[in-house]
Parts: sequence; structure tokens; C-alpha cells
Amino acid sequence: MLHLYNTLSRKLEPFQPMGAKVKMYTCGPTVYGFAHIGNFRTFITEDLLRRVIEANGYPVIQVMNLTDVDDKTMKGANDRNMPLREFTDIYIKAFFEDLKSLKVEGIAHFPRATDAIPSMLLMIQKLIDKGFAYQAEDKSVYFRVHAFKEYGKLSHLDRQSLVAGASERVNQDEYSKDNLCDFALWKAYDPKIDGPIFWESPYGRGRPGWHIECSAMAQDFLGPSIDLHCGGVDLVFPHHENEIAQSECCNHAPFSRYWLHVEHLHVDGKKMSKSLGNFYTLRDLIDKGFTGREVRALMAQSHYRMPLNFTLEGLNSVRQALDRIDQFLDRLKNSDSSGAEEFPIEETESAFMDAVNQDLNFPKAFAILFDMIRDVNKGLDQKKLSQHAVKKILSSIENLDRILGCLQKEEQSVSEAVLELVEARKLARSERRFQDADKIRNEIIALGYELEDVTNGTKVKKRHPCNIQKNTVTD
Repeated sequence: MLHLYNTLSRKLEPFQPMGAKVKMYTCGPTVYGFAHIGNFRTFITEDLLRRVIEANGYPVIQVMNLTDVDDKTMKGANDRNMPLREFTDIYIKAFFEDLKSLKVEGIAHFPRATDAIPSMLLMIQKLIDKGFAYQAEDKSVYFRVHAFKEYGKLSHLDRQSLVAGASERVNQDEYSKDNLCDFALWKAYDPKIDGPIFWESPYGRGRPGWHIECSAMAQDFLGPSIDLHCGGVDLVFPHHENEIAQSECCNHAPFSRYWLHVEHLHVDGKKMSKSLGNFYTLRDLIDKGFTGREVRALMAQSHYRMPLNFTLEGLNSVRQALDRIDQFLDRLKNSDSSGAEEFPIEETESAFMDAVNQDLNFPKAFAILFDMIRDVNKGLDQKKLSQHAVKKILSSIENLDRILGCLQKEEQSVSEAVLELVEARKLARSERRFQDADKIRNEIIALGYELEDVTNGTKVKKRHPCNIQKNTVTD
């Protein structure tokens, strides 16, 4: 059985869904710029979690919101003198491209906050009618924190501090634990700040607060109660705490049974920051010659509840580990082992699932995988394994990769011109025209490829300006 650490209870708990399908809500990006690798650590973890739940036999309906209206998106659009939708479309398109590179998939719905404003206004009015919200003299609508007796149960806030700050209000979308006060559900229009961006409402022109957005979108797609809510640890307070307050006061039902939070990512031992020059988007890493597959594998090999210290050296180490897996798979596919022995691959699969079912212990799962590779290589060296065993091992790796999503490389086509040169070089070598073969090899290198002669042919590898190998095909 899958066990997960529930932030709400601070305990490891067996995961038991409410119904036949798991309702899973994951906080997505705020689309005012390219998502950074800290964001993607969370999104990859959530993808791994969804795959593990499905491997345990539960279909999942995953919703990931796109925050396209908040302080940051509005400032970005106004600074560039662009309509909000046109501005955020740029980064939503880029985000989907990044998800594809990282093989983050299976998300059923990507609602945009701007499409859910009618639902938000309905929730706000319900909260006002029930006495949990009020319109203040500044025309903004605030949630009355002290009216919800369970406020603070997710982040374990001190109620005494909460009561002391309850008479104050906070209007910005993000704030610290020192600001334990009423928060904005609807922010009144300020022409100096908001410019041309506003929506009409019963409370006057304005726009929704950040926190009400997720409550409304989760309810729209999954109903008042869900199985699982995920996000980065930085969202525990105030965002997720406020989601609970709004949703439970509106619907008088538990909002989410399980809460899973992913720890911070640091770069070279420091907090990631543009001012420190250690801020990376996925695109930055691809420009340096890395791949989405390598970034995914790096994130997967760390435990989500431990801070991850990201380094380029660490990413290079992951590349070497993936190369080892690639070589192993190539060896299996081309194996001429003629033995009669089977391999207990079922034991590997069982141990792997036991590891990921214990709060997503992927570090242990990868160790089990590499132990298997070592043992199988020994059997291949000694030609003891049967072809039946080899096929079962290949099939097992395909099964494991349905969870990991990084074991099998994606081949990319090589241009016809390069393939013709490879054939010409092969002919020259067979005719012992070695000077001609060397000349052709140099032409291939000049076109951005490099060659590796192996027992059963020649591998053509796409070269990167940094001389980092990216893709491989065999002629």
C-alpha cells in the first residue's frame, strides 16, 4: 500500500482515496516569466506521484491551475503595455513546451484563473452571506480569519499570535507568517497600479485575490472535497492555509484529505536568485547542452521532503548514470547470450514498488535499479542468461519507466545528408581508403555530429557547442 507523509497530520499515512478515482489538485505556475528549476522540482515530483498512484491501480484526475492574474502578472503586462491575456499566453505556451521536455504528462485540466472569475465571485458572496467575509472601507473584500476556528491547522500556527493580528488586513498576494491577519478575497481597483486590467463585480471594479483562485478552480473541476493537494513547501502558508479556510467555510466540508509538499531547491548551496547569478530556467540548462530527461532524472533521484542542492556537476553525474543505463539497454537489445539461466526480475520490480510506495523513496528505487543492472551485466559477461530472461528484463524496464519517465532515451532523426556521409565513410573504410574515411569524418563533425565506431556499426551523435553529447542513433 502507498504511504505518504501528510503535512496536515505531520504523519506518514496509508493513502486511501475517497472513491474510484483520485482527485488531485496541484498548484501550477504564475505565468509572468519562464518557470525555474525550483518550480519544476515540484511539478516533476507531482508527476512521479501521479504515476505511482496509477501503478497502484487508482485512476487519477489531476488538475493544475495556471495563475494568470495576480500582482506579478498584472505588473508584467502593464510594464510591457500588453493585454494581460496576450502577455500570459507567451509563458503558458513556454510552460507547456517545458512540461513536454520533462515528460510531465497525464494532467487532465489546466484551468486559467481568468476563466474562473465568475466561480470566485460566487464563493466570495457565499462567504459574505455566512459571515466569513466582509467588504472594508477600501472597497476590497476580506476573509475574516478569526471566524474560522481551525485556521492554522495546516501550518500549525500559534493561535495566540493569530488573534493578536486578526484586526489587521493584508492586501498583497504573498506575505510572511508575521502577517497573521485578514486577507483579500477581492482587491478593489487601483488605477495607478492596475491600469487597464480589472473585472466588474458586485463589490465594484477589481480583481480576485490569489488564494480564492485555487479554491474556486479546485471546486469547479473536482468538487468541494478532494483526495490530495500538492505544491511547494513555500505554499503551506499563506496560500494553502487560506485555501483551506475559504473552501471549508464555503462548503462546510473537509477540503483535502492529504497534503503533500516538496522541499526547496538550492543552487550551489544558496537560495536561487537572479541577483546571485544562480537562477536557472529549464531553457538555461538546455542552452548549456543538457536535456529535459537529465533534469527529470536529477529531480527524481532526490527525496522530495529533503532540500535539493542543485549543481551543474550533479547534473553531469546524472548524465553519466543515464549513459550507463543507455549502454545497458543497448547491450540487452543486442545480446547474444546463449545461457539457460533466468533472472529474478520480479524481485527487482517488487522491491522497486515497495520503495516508491514508502513516501516516494525514489533514491532507494534507483539504488535497486542499479543493483539489478550490475547483476544482469555479470550474467551477460558470463553468457549465462537466456534470451527469454533478456526479453523479460527489457519488458520490466519498460514497466518501471512508466513511473520514472527517464530510463529510455528519445531518439532524434539524423539528416539524410549526414546518413549518406556515414555510408560513404563505411564504404571507404571497407575499401581501406582511410584518408578518404578521415576526410568524411571531418565533414560529419563540421555538420555538428560525431562518430563512435562500435562492434555492430557506427553511432552518430549530435554534438552540442559545449561538446556535450545529446542524441544517439545507430547506422
